[in-house]
Amino acid sequence: MAYQSIEDIAKRCEKEGIEFWKAIQLEDMEDRGASEEESWNGMCGIWRTMESAIEAYEEDQVSSGGLVGSEGAKMEAYQKKGEALCGDYMAKVMTVALKMGCNNACMKRIVAAPTAGACGVMPAVLVPYKKEYGIPEEHMIEAMYVAAGIGQVIASRAYLAGASGGCQAEIGSGSGMAAGAICYLRGGTVSQIGHACAMALKNLMGLVCDPVAGLVEVPCVKRNVGGAVNAMAAADMALAGIESQIPVDQVIDAMKEVGDKMDSSLKETGIGGVAGTAAGQAVAQRLGV
Repeated sequence: MAYQSIEDIAKRCEKEGIEFWKAIQLEDMEDRGASEEESWNGMCGIWRTMESAIEAYEEDQVSSGGLVGSEGAKMEAYQKKGEALCGDYMAKVMTVALKMGCNNACMKRIVAAPTAGACGVMPAVLVPYKKEYGIPEEHMIEAMYVAAGIGQVIASRAYLAGASGGCQAEIGSGSGMAAGAICYLRGGTVSQIGHACAMALKNLMGLVCDPVAGLVEVPCVKRNVGGAVNAMAAADMALAGIESQIPVDQVIDAMKEVGDKMDSSLKETGIGGVAGTAAGQAVAQRLGV
């Protein structure tokens, strides 16, 4: 994909009278020399893999570091009690985020959207929505294109890897992608999609990548919940007519600046942040890291 900014996408949408997702599909076709059917089937395969990955969760399976595994089941049991402060639907979103984070830590098949460590954000926002509202699969595929376009621009202008830009590049980017995708599904305009992404990114700007013992387990799994809930909140704000005073492309540039200034101990080295706490170091010593 050749888009270097969300503004470029918006301009094409206006010029050709097409929706955000279509602009992304067309660029994919042009970039790879793929037919419309080939592009669609490829995205369809990614979506179906994302759906099926949730079903692969096993509550009794524990990660290699022994730090996570049962969180998804615990959240689901809590959700079914009907006592969640955030409500039943949001509890379902949180459940999926935890299940997928645990699946990644347990080396199960996931969709790295945008990364393996942030693999729970997109499915948590999109899969429960499809189930809850009976959304046709074709609309979900369109939303996946929206997310892909946003992710490509972030990758082009900033970072997606925690080792490069901190967790703002992973969970933050995943949250921005999910916010844009769910905003589209709710009938948001091209402009609102951009505002949703911008607000989601700003809310998580500066988030460090500090995996305990260098494992993608703590605090990574639970951060997927934060990214998913943040995406929903950002999309709701955009749909309510609230706008980001800073254009989304400038927000992405600011995220890169923050990532560049972030100390290396806070970028996936397992040295700073919660990884550097007494408890974090104790885990590292126990695991011989």
